[in-house]
Amino acid sequence: MRAILVALTAVSAALAATTSLKPAPVSPLQGVQALVKRRIPKHANDFTFQLVNGTGDSFLVSDTKGHSGGVTVQCTTVSACSRGLYTYLTQIGGVDIWWTGSRLDQLPSRLPAVGKPINGSSIVPWRYHFNTVTFSYTTAFWGFDKWELLLDWLALRGVNLPLAWVGNEYILIQVFKEAGLSDAEISDFLSGPAFQAWNRFGNIQGSWGGALPVQWVEDQFALQKQIVKRMVDLGMTPVLPSFTGFVPKALQSHYPNASIVIGSQWSGFPTSLTNDSFLNPFDPLFTKLQTSFISKQAKAYGNISHIYTLDQYNENDPASGDLDYLRNVTAGTYASLRAADPQAVWLMQGWLFFSSEDFWTNERVEAYLSGVPAENMIVLDLYTESQPQWNRTNNYFGKNWVWCELHDYGGNQGFEGNLEVLTQGPIAALTSPNSTMKGIGLTMEGQEGNEIVYDILLDQAWSSTPLNVSTYVKNWVSRRYNVKSLPAAATQAWSTLASTVYNNTNTGSEATIKSILELTPATSGLVNRTGHHPTLIPYDTDTSIVPAFQLLLNASSQNPALRTNPEFLNDIVDISRQLLANRFIDAYLSLIATWNSTTTTARSLTLAGETLLDILGDLDAVLATNPNFLVSTWIHDARQWASTTTGSGSNTANVKVNQTYAAYLEYNARNQLTLWGPNGEINDYASKQWAGLVGQYYAERWATFVRYLADARKSTGDNSAYNATEIKARLLGLGKEWDTRIWGNKTRGETWGTTGDALTLAQGVFDTWA
Repeated sequence: MRAILVALTAVSAALAATTSLKPAPVSPLQGVQALVKRRIPKHANDFTFQLVNGTGDSFLVSDTKGHSGGVTVQCTTVSACSRGLYTYLTQIGGVDIWWTGSRLDQLPSRLPAVGKPINGSSIVPWRYHFNTVTFSYTTAFWGFDKWELLLDWLALRGVNLPLAWVGNEYILIQVFKEAGLSDAEISDFLSGPAFQAWNRFGNIQGSWGGALPVQWVEDQFALQKQIVKRMVDLGMTPVLPSFTGFVPKALQSHYPNASIVIGSQWSGFPTSLTNDSFLNPFDPLFTKLQTSFISKQAKAYGNISHIYTLDQYNENDPASGDLDYLRNVTAGTYASLRAADPQAVWLMQGWLFFSSEDFWTNERVEAYLSGVPAENMIVLDLYTESQPQWNRTNNYFGKNWVWCELHDYGGNQGFEGNLEVLTQGPIAALTSPNSTMKGIGLTMEGQEGNEIVYDILLDQAWSSTPLNVSTYVKNWVSRRYNVKSLPAAATQAWSTLASTVYNNTNTGSEATIKSILELTPATSGLVNRTGHHPTLIPYDTDTSIVPAFQLLLNASSQNPALRTNPEFLNDIVDISRQLLANRFIDAYLSLIATWNSTTTTARSLTLAGETLLDILGDLDAVLATNPNFLVSTWIHDARQWASTTTGSGSNTANVKVNQTYAAYLEYNARNQLTLWGPNGEINDYASKQWAGLVGQYYAERWATFVRYLADARKSTGDNSAYNATEIKARLLGLGKEWDTRIWGNKTRGETWGTTGDALTLAQGVFDTWA
């Protein structure tokens, strides 16, 4: 590994030492040049990009000779050029691009000089992004406008290996049709728009709320064409889908001699929606379907990648633990990929080795991985920041693997992170004896806040020594808020968060913290949950959130420019959200203490419950000020796919909405956030603290729960009337009713945009609850 680091350093030194390197043809760099035109149009002619010979991903940024105010980026790859541009924009220009939007156009009218040339090199060949389920939890309903921002975000940060799942169903349907299956037989297998990730994983089959519409399949296929083209233009290698082996139940009747096994039940779903059929990869039919899939995909998108995602046992154990069976599964799978694409490389998520650790003993892991040559497999060590598997599996028994940060489950929003682990962990793994680590990447289930913990890991991929956390935080805040004379209070706020909230060493809560206000109300079992979906707060709110909140409010008073900064407003809402979420725990514990008291009356329970409802009301109000915290944004994104526009030119465009289709999409969107299944099979897993969801659904559940406690105490004078099954059923009924609503009911105060002033309401939150 040291030899690789030395080689990369040598490339940087060579770039810095010479000005006579002959550039390669510029055509591959048109995507980077287009990015500049897209994000920094006023400086479209001020950046020059040149490909030069070299190994690895390296860049050199310097002032352009003979062009006052011009910047030249030399690079060994297109991805390195994007990263070189990003290095200039952040280190010299002081601007950045965020999930909340691009601020790159805030560069000065005259570009600041580089001065001493800046060189950089990636310490790993691959910088990866996406979890399969991100395509359901975050991007399920995105149009290309949102994809375009994210792809630019990825390119500039140096990501060169993104997953590309969109549109998979279009190809899969063609394969199944070619195999003789009818439309109805295929439809019975496919899942709804918000749940396709788990159909692709083989966890669920079929749909609830209606079958997957043809229009959705076709529109997503068209979107995928845009996405993968942009990925390639930006120098990325898309990781494309492949045939996994999960098939409609009817395939067995068409091929009675095929070796098909039935998978395990998943997460309490009824057998009609799980226990997916799996075609064994050593059956010749598997290779036939794989070849059909990959050939159709290549025809649709072009010969753009040889890396394929393929996960067979995600929370779904193999039919047998026999070592020969496991070897034959992977050997057959790999053979099918190579039959379809002689250069195929198999990429898989390593989550199964942690989530089903009892089954996946080291002996079985080794047997399973042994079916593929080391150089033709990439394993994503999915949860390395907390539960690394590379060390217990001896570097995945020689396979190439990627150091990944999972962190966020279901798109939860609670503050959490460990910046020291994210900077030191990858370097320690990379330089460990016999390391086969070849990448660093992000594999969060959902992208919903805590942006700093993802930024720092992608930046660490370009530093051979651990980044200095305190310096990193200071620079990050400066460009995030990007105002003249940034108040020291803003930096101090984030330094406080970095040393407390983002310095979590509690192994029982190493993931985004889920607030109990999002969980189904109960008299026990909500607080101090541990594991990868924790409710345990691993820091002291009064010495972390409260002082950081006060400092941010002070900063906004000291420099009014912050009051219109999109990222500052996002963060002020986010920290308000976190304070209220934490105070809700105190209010809940007070309610339960009141309930358990022998002297409690129905009136005292009602009064105790009012505090919880006040918090939810204040939370909903402050969330409603920002478009990133609106349930209506999620619902709008879903419903947009049911709209068609007619008219062009001088004619006013008319938007026509298929209301039946729109309602179907909205049900999918709502159900994922709440019941996650027809009957609450994964209830509240993907819950969010979003205006509308908090003010309606969560507030209604908690109000119902408080009334139930008061009525129970009133009827018997003690706790004997409490029936957990009864109240749970009642709350499940609320969920089913909420899922079928249509957004926009004025009597419920449902609007499509923001309401209220963020800073005024945040100050009120602080004054009341800090």
